[in-house]
Order: sequence, then structure tokens, then C-alpha cells
Amino acid sequence: MRKSTPVLSGAALVALVAGGALPLSAQAIPENSHCGTEAGDNNTAFVDYSQLTREVQRLERTTQGRVDVEVAGQSNQGRDIYVARVGEGDTVIYVQTQIHGNENHGTQALLNLLREMGGNTAEARELRENITLVGIPRLNVDGGENDTRQNQMSWADVVEDFPQLAGVEPAWNYRDSVPGFDVNRDFNPDLDYVPQPEDFPGDSADTGWYITPEAQTSRDVYRGLEQEFGTVDYFVDLHNQWSCYKQEGTDNMSHLSISGRFISDPSEFGDWPEFDYDASRRANVAVYDALQGRGESGFGDLTLYPQDINLPGTALGSFALRGSATVLFETSSQTQYDGNKRNGYLTKQVEVGLRGLMTAVADGSISQIDPADYEQIPNRVFLPAD
Repeated sequence: MRKSTPVLSGAALVALVAGGALPLSAQAIPENSHCGTEAGDNNTAFVDYSQLTREVQRLERTTQGRVDVEVAGQSNQGRDIYVARVGEGDTVIYVQTQIHGNENHGTQALLNLLREMGGNTAEARELRENITLVGIPRLNVDGGENDTRQNQMSWADVVEDFPQLAGVEPAWNYRDSVPGFDVNRDFNPDLDYVPQPEDFPGDSADTGWYITPEAQTSRDVYRGLEQEFGTVDYFVDLHNQWSCYKQEGTDNMSHLSISGRFISDPSEFGDWPEFDYDASRRANVAVYDALQGRGESGFGDLTLYPQDINLPGTALGSFALRGSATVLFETSSQTQYDGNKRNGYLTKQVEVGLRGLMTAVADGSISQIDPADYEQIPNRVFLPAD
């Protein structure tokens, strides 16, 4: 497994820049940067469902079972949702990707890290001894196959599963034209919650309901880990956002935003004594520090996702209330915004940051991080498309 803080060699850096894969962030943003205007009308750079199935099967085989892959649940359209596990450490890191079907980069990054951690190097063995990595490499498998943010599920499907909701107005996160739900608003810190008619349609400041099979699957994996470990120490959710941001106070393009803040007041949602915002801040600083070690690659120009949010219905918000240190990755690109040339760069950026968190947890250095350093991470600044 590669070390967490290497600097690209000069030759490698030149080659990547020449190939267009590595924009040098030290340069000011060009007046005509084509930001957000490059068409991307296909997903050929990303694995489809059948390829994902082969990839996870190959992971288990080539690592001689060190990476264990199981079916955690099924989507509304009957596709398997896979969960992979590697390591025997007492500290668990649960990573989830592609809760939004059209946000792809985290899936390949997680597959690469699972492969590395399942390897036979000294670094991989040390990680396995100290942490347990559990990952869902694509939660929204239907949305991934159909290139939609939402899953593929009608309100009639929900009522069939939960007859008590007959005649109730559909949930606010439902989009009839798909039809489907934004799965990342369907979570609740009460893992035993049963949907109640009076809780619909709800809004973005409310908790969710576990009405989608994808949210139910993630909850069930989380519940199992909680029963095994007591607390799910770290939860990481890999997303994508708008392509065009820069760092506040600089002219450097930012290709990644991170965050550990999703709940403004935990007491608003009941008694959650395990909520630990400082642990989330330390985890995000570990990601930030790992990306600072990559020289002039542009990896270090990451930013904070907006902090003035309160989203208890997200996986991050609900699991934070239960005591998990949480990290959001928002890679600044989506398949509908950009072509393929940056995909390798953006995937590697997620790998480096997530590997940095894993390493800091495994060697114990995360406990030495001052959570106040989180407030020093630059804010993101929106840039309109050219």
C-alpha cells in the first residue's frame, strides 16, 4: 500500500500535466476556463452494474478472501447492493458511495482502497491489524444504472411496502418524473423508526423514514456494525458537487469540499449523548492534512462544504447523532458536467484523502489533532459556468 503523504516526482507531475489530467492549481483561474461547460453525456469511464459485480467478485478472489464481499440488500429493481469488509482492527470505518446514482468518482476510489488494504504488503497488514474497513461501493445501484440522482421507486411502491401511508401526500424528497427519491434524505437516527402518516411529507429540516430499500440497507449494515463494535467509530459518505469552486482568499480552483458538520443542535432531535462533533472535526483535518502533502498537484486546494446546514435526514446527520465521527467528500465534478479527462485525477484525490484518514486512525495520530484546526480549512467560493 502506498504511503499516505508522498509528493509526486517532477517527471510524474510533468507527465500528468501534459496529459491534461492534472491542472496546476497554483495558476489563477483563466478568464475563459470553460468551467462547467464541458459536455459529458456518457458514463464509459465508470463501472456499470455488471462491471461492478465482476469487480467485487474479483476483489474477494485476488485478495484470497482478505476482502470479504456479501450482498447487503437489494434495490427496488432487484439489483444486489454489495458490502465489502477487510481488516480485524477494533476501530471501524464505514464508507458509503454513490447514494446519488449520478455521483460516480467515490465508487472507483473505494474499490481501489479495498484492493490495496487487501494486499500482502507490510502497510496493508498493519492497516488490517488496526482498523476494520467496511464499504458499500454503490448504494444506489438503480440510480447508478439509470444515471439519476434518485433511486427508481414510485410512491405506489412505497405504499405497497407501508400500507399505513395510503392516502398520504408523497415525501418531499420524491420526484414523480423519475420516479424516485433522493435517498440521502431518508435516514433517521432512530434505527427502529417505523414510517408514520403524520410525519409526511416532511421537509429538509426533518428526519427521514427508511422507506427506500437503499436507506434500509445502509441502516442494516450500520446497525450490525454498531452491535459488533458498540459504536461505529467513523462514517464517510462520498459524493459529487458542482464543478466550479475556488478557495476563499485565493484564485485556486478547488476540486473537493469536505465537512463534518450536519447537525446544528443535536438536542433538537432527542437525547443523543454519543454525538461527538470534535471527533468529526479531527477526522476531516486528517483528510485535509493528507491532501496537503501532494505538492503542486492541486489536491491541497480543498475547501469546507457550507457549514450553515442542518440535515438530520441524511446518513451523515443521522449517524453523527448516534456517535459516529463523520466525513463528507464532495468531489467537484459530475458526469453530466465534465468529460472523462479529469476522472483519474478526481478519483485519486478521494483515495489520497480517505487513505490519510485510515492511516491516521490506524497509527493513532488522529488523537493528536486539534479539532480547532478544522476552522482553518478555507471555505469554498461558487464560480458560475463560463
